[in-house]
Amino acid sequence: MRAWVPYGSLEEAYARVGRQDGVDLTLLNDRRGLEETADDVAFVALPNFTALEVWEELERFDKPALRVVQLGSAGYEHMLGLVSDSVSIANAAGVHDAGTAELAVALALANLRGLDTYARQQSTHSWAPAFGTSLADKRVLIYGYGRIGAAVERRVAGFEPALVVRVARSARTEPVVHAGADLYDLLPDADVVFVTAPATHDTVGVFDARTLSLLHDGALVVNVGRGKIIDTEAVVGEVGRLRFALDVVDPEPLPGDSPLWEAPGVTIAPHVGGANDSAPVRYDRLIARQLEHLAAGEPFENIVWGPRA
Repeated sequence: MRAWVPYGSLEEAYARVGRQDGVDLTLLNDRRGLEETADDVAFVALPNFTALEVWEELERFDKPALRVVQLGSAGYEHMLGLVSDSVSIANAAGVHDAGTAELAVALALANLRGLDTYARQQSTHSWAPAFGTSLADKRVLIYGYGRIGAAVERRVAGFEPALVVRVARSARTEPVVHAGADLYDLLPDADVVFVTAPATHDTVGVFDARTLSLLHDGALVVNVGRGKIIDTEAVVGEVGRLRFALDVVDPEPLPGDSPLWEAPGVTIAPHVGGANDSAPVRYDRLIARQLEHLAAGEPFENIVWGPRA
């Protein structure tokens, strides 16, 4: 069995994901090796940040035995329609939970406590203290309560919120999770909203002008999910009444002339939820487990699309 992996050398690959009996590795940067093994490759692990570019290069090879394409990202919408109907897509669920949740809470605290403002003041040697807003005793709502949403809740818990309300596509218990349709009834009571959902037909555009209008004055919206979930023009229309901390926006990169860059109460990060040193280590672990499944003829983990979903 053959797997294509995103490492610089075979020595690096074996050091990072180990060796599995019966599985041979070929590097994605080995053009000749790819040509020679395209007929029998069953598993492809793409790099996280350049998945589309690398896949475009791989499309020139006929891969009749390919079963699974492994992504380094939790989101997978960018790959839909690019792989054949006989191939499954596996995402990196679990790889970015900690890093993305960490950033979500950091963005919330930076915005509420004015840390971004103080950082700018430091460059001008300005000492201008201001009264901040605490995360303690706030009513928190998490929209898109999956693995990342649960990771956000675990971290928020240490800041002693008044309560945490969870919203996902469908309702469930233990813990109590509200259905997406309940969002509009729940928003008026929320002080801080964490958006951690993927971009799907159920979530894209959900936070439009009508939805944002349901939030009370001064509420904070933190988006570490996908930019398309929140309508950017609606955000611009609510600047001054609401607060926003955005790691993802639509479009990306945010245009240089966007009013959000200098809008009061808006904190912007350049889509770096997964850009941290824990993610590569956790991705290595996932690839290693997938190679073990390949060797053992077992079902793969994290299949989100395709015949094995």
